[in-house]
Amino acid sequence: MKTITKLLASAVVVSAAMAFTPAALTGLQIAQKSQEADNGWGSSSNVLTMTLTNRKGQKTVRQMHGYSMEVDGDGDKSMTIFDTPQDVKGTASMTFTHKVGDDDQWLYLPAINRVKRISSSSKSGPFMGSEFAFEDLSSQEVEKYTDYKLLAEETVNGALCYKVSCKPVSKTSGYTKLINWINKDNYRVEQTVYFDRKGAKLKTLTFSKFHKHIGKYWRASVMNMVNHQNGKKTELVFSELKFGINLTDDDFSQNALKNAK
Repeated sequence: MKTITKLLASAVVVSAAMAFTPAALTGLQIAQKSQEADNGWGSSSNVLTMTLTNRKGQKTVRQMHGYSMEVDGDGDKSMTIFDTPQDVKGTASMTFTHKVGDDDQWLYLPAINRVKRISSSSKSGPFMGSEFAFEDLSSQEVEKYTDYKLLAEETVNGALCYKVSCKPVSKTSGYTKLINWINKDNYRVEQTVYFDRKGAKLKTLTFSKFHKHIGKYWRASVMNMVNHQNGKKTELVFSELKFGINLTDDDFSQNALKNAK
């Protein structure tokens, strides 16, 4: 899972590439352990503050809340509803992540009272003007990527991490490669760098202010996405995170999306 889940922190390289000795684990095994460490949380809800910053430093703030639910044998289901400002109030998105194949995504637009399905070819586009793409809203299932490689061990955000690269399986992804820095102690992702369809560095997502919930699950309270090509940033701040809220499939229907509160 991830889901739908993160100011660019500087990375301190603790060993030069020439001196790097691969760990006993492969890149794929590290990714699998990261996913396993986050399995079993069931369902959750949260409140979010989204801050958009343009290249001139001007900010726009939006308030949202959301729900998510694990699905046995598949990816997660999630929904996000905009509360403020007035021009986006009531807009809601819903994502069904799949381990294999394209994800299903919808966007409810209250101004026209219509649920719009997001096509696979549109998932690389920006979500509500943010630096997060629609495909970034999906939980990051291991099966959605291939060619996992352990590149190095580096320190990011004060944590010693495995630096693991992978490539999206989907032909319609807006990315050719991702690099994840995965904490060696608890397997949580500390940072992700995205490369565009031309192979150029596009964005960096940094996770910070982690808290452990119900004794096991690490969640970042702050996620910062920095776009290196257009100079824009999007910050997500999470609060009021609750687990075990007894969601069902009925809470993730198109009708539920239209009537989300």
